[in-house]
Amino acid sequence: MRTRTRSSRRVVVLAAVAALGAGILSGCAQDSDEPSGSAPGGGDGGKGKTTITVGVFGAFGLQEAGLYDEYMKLNKDVVIKQTSIERNENYYPQLLTHLGSGSGLADIQAIEVNNIAEITATQGDKLVDLGKTAGVQKDSFLPWKWSQATTTAGKTIALGTDIGPQGICYRKDLFAAAGLPTDREAVGKLWAGDWQKFLETGKQFKAKAPKGKAFVDSASGVMAAITGSNANRFYDKDGKVIYKTNPAVREAWDTAAEFASDGLTAKLQQFTPGWDQGFANGTFATVSCPAWMLGYIQDKGGEAGKGKWDVAAAPKPSNWGGSFLTVPEASKNKEAAAKLVAWLTAPEQQATLFAKRGSFPSSQAAYSLPAVSDAKHPYFDNAPIGQIFSTAAKGVPVQIVGPKDLIIAQNLADIGMLQVDQKGTSSKDGWNAAVKAIDNALDQ
Repeated sequence: MRTRTRSSRRVVVLAAVAALGAGILSGCAQDSDEPSGSAPGGGDGGKGKTTITVGVFGAFGLQEAGLYDEYMKLNKDVVIKQTSIERNENYYPQLLTHLGSGSGLADIQAIEVNNIAEITATQGDKLVDLGKTAGVQKDSFLPWKWSQATTTAGKTIALGTDIGPQGICYRKDLFAAAGLPTDREAVGKLWAGDWQKFLETGKQFKAKAPKGKAFVDSASGVMAAITGSNANRFYDKDGKVIYKTNPAVREAWDTAAEFASDGLTAKLQQFTPGWDQGFANGTFATVSCPAWMLGYIQDKGGEAGKGKWDVAAAPKPSNWGGSFLTVPEASKNKEAAAKLVAWLTAPEQQATLFAKRGSFPSSQAAYSLPAVSDAKHPYFDNAPIGQIFSTAAKGVPVQIVGPKDLIIAQNLADIGMLQVDQKGTSSKDGWNAAVKAIDNALDQ
């Protein structure tokens, strides 16, 4: 079954909202697969200037937000050249090959969050310790984001750009029709602190909901959100795969399966045409949504959905997505590249990236800046998204990220829970199917 990683979702999301115009969480052009400048390798950019090359995947946003141009204006002796490969599935294997050979690398290389654990564990000696770069302040970043790119020896090999703190996006008109409150504060209180309360709210919704309207989009989406709100998920601190026996994972599975068995889902698979149509038709009342998804909902919901959608706090804070920047030891311009990474990930630049691209900052120091703290989204009834997602981001637990997290998560969702949701497979049989697929994928 074809699945989408978070990075390929990011391309879909950012391409979709490109037509929405400039402004917060909208308006973004997709990066080209072709190099925007010279090939990786660094060197003299001409007339005594230093060329810093940057390798990214998808529509990363730094270039489109004007950050490269701003940096070059501040540093007349620097030229920045970016190369983009659209899909992380193609980008990441190439990056591993280049790190292994020590050649073909850009001065700065982006890393997707699903790959950061493997990079930190296996490639740390091939990357610069950015924690020692002048101007970098550990306390400016969220603790859990900083820890994801820090080796067991304490070397920080990457600095975070964006993250994906989640809220619950909901349809006010469908809530009203089902006799539920519509005010975002009141809605958040319905399920505050407990995913079981979210389930109970779903049952209340179903009892009075209009015909053909489901409470959530998918059981897999619920499972992912619950799993993401726990510190321990698929691996333990020693790197052992523990998802089979981890109570937190089983709780997420069992709760999501109950959503399916109780008929609370629209039985959709996320990021498919049917799911897109569900936004347009108002098929479901809620979806777990990270900050970067708001523009996608706006695009698929269309003008008819404006003002009907709102955002409330999730039962527990969780995160979906995010990226990092690294500097390879093989870079010909390590010092200049590290200086640029420090600047790009500083609070002010992260706030700019959010304002222009909708990429939520991993720098908690950015949350007090007006571009974040005052941010509202007009499509979602002027929801104070800066405040909602800042609060969520601060509450995300420091998680143990394993090298094969993505494989485990995808198989639990698309091999296991999808069968439970769409085919009525028993929770036990769905779980066993997912475990078998994961064991095969991990050679266990």
